[in-house]
Order: sequence, then structure tokens, then C-alpha cells
Amino acid sequence: MHMIDGGLLDRWTELTDDDIVTRVVDGQTALYELLMRRHNERVYRAARAIVRDEAEAEDVMQQAYVNAYAHLRQFDRRASFATWLTRIAVNEAIARARRQGRYVSMEREDTHPAESIGPTDTLTPDPEMQTYAGELRVLLEAAVDALPDGAREVFVLREVQGLSTLETADVLGIREDAVKARLSRAKLALRRDLLDRVGSVGSTAFAFHQSRCDRIVAAVFARIA
Repeated sequence: MHMIDGGLLDRWTELTDDDIVTRVVDGQTALYELLMRRHNERVYRAARAIVRDEAEAEDVMQQAYVNAYAHLRQFDRRASFATWLTRIAVNEAIARARRQGRYVSMEREDTHPAESIGPTDTLTPDPEMQTYAGELRVLLEAAVDALPDGAREVFVLREVQGLSTLETADVLGIREDAVKARLSRAKLALRRDLLDRVGSVGSTAFAFHQSRCDRIVAAVFARIA
């Protein structure tokens, strides 16, 4: 099986995923490239969110595409192809992470809440992560400063300083239910403010650029040829 020449790709871009799947199953295997290029970023982000490593995410992608190709006749169209493909990638990513002891299911939250939602102690911040943390801290501090009086101090005492609801109420001379209400409003305001401050930058996070797309496509075709 060979990759499609760049000029020929444009001839098939109007085909739906289902149309392409049908053609690939019928023998036009080169069209599988269209499906990979069409969904590379989505599959990458799903894998990257689980394995938290770019190189390993690419390995997951390759295996997911190979698995999907091998079982393409089993795609029953009850879900969209994108959903079916992403599920394959997620399953592959979770399986890899579990084999390495780096994945804890949220189902454990009922009996071990601290373990299931806390930070991963084994991660060692590198300079890049520290830079990101510093930038995020600046954003958070600016957003907290923009909170209204009353909500701002409740948030700082409860979430930054770690005081209990009762202790916060005692410090500020307000009722406990007022602390809870103000904290809820503060979190909602912060969420909105941070999204506004980030703006369009968020849509470019974990982008999957053309050179990486080409590498994945070539590697998959080499494996399923």
C-alpha cells in the first residue's frame, strides 16, 4: 500500500468518513491516509491526555491506526468513525499507562478520594513545566485580584491558605453558609476570567503539526503495507 500523492488528496476531501471506510474496505487502501490526516489531531490530544508524553502519544497513535485498520470491517457505524477511532486510541493509551503503573481509574474515588484526584507525586517538574507553572500562577493571581470584595478573601483563605469553612467564617465574621456561597461564586468568576485571559490560545494547545502528521502517516503505512 502506498501513500497518496499530495495533489490527489484534494480529489477525495469531499468524501465522508463512512464513504472512505467503505472504499478502503473495498480495496482502495491508500485512502486510509485521508482518515489519518483528518483525525490526527483529535487522536493525538486524546492519547496525550492519558500518557502525558508526546513521543509515547505518537506510539499510541500508530498502534491505534494499525488496530483500526485491522478491524475496519467491524466498524458498524453505530457511532461516528471519529468516535470509534478515538475510543481505540484511548483504550490503547490506558492499557499502556496501566502496564506502567501510571493510571488510576476515577472509580477508586469512592474509597480512595485523596489518591484518585490528587497530584502525581512521581512527576518531577522540569524547567519547561516550571515556566508554565510560573505563567499560570501569574494568570491566577491576576484573576484572584479581580474578584469582588468578599469573594476574594474567602477564596484566598479557603483555597490558598487552606482554612476550613468554619475557620474562614470566624476570621471574616460571617456565617458558614455565606462562606460556601461566596466561594462558589468566586470559583465561577475565576473560571470565566481565566478562560477570557487565555482566550484563543487554548484552541492551539497540544497542536499536531504537519511534519508530525506526515511522520505518523508514513509509519502507519509502513506497518500495514
